[in-house]
Amino acid sequence: MSSLDKMWVSFAGIAFLIISMGMIYLSRYKLKNGILKFLFALVAYILLILGFFIMVFIVLSGPTGGA
Repeated sequence: MSSLDKMWVSFAGIAFLIISMGMIYLSRYKLKNGILKFLFALVAYILLILGFFIMVFIVLSGPTGGA
């Protein structure tokens, strides 16, 4: 994977983490409907886990060795 591809993948991971943070906040403090709270929390935790694995992949894959 090239350095540029790793950059875009890491941006996606960061976006997943930021979106999950906002969705968890909404599901805990702003939403009153139980089903909607559950759906927001479920999607948020899925994005949180995906963002975590993307960041671990980026960090552990190391440098690309480009010139």
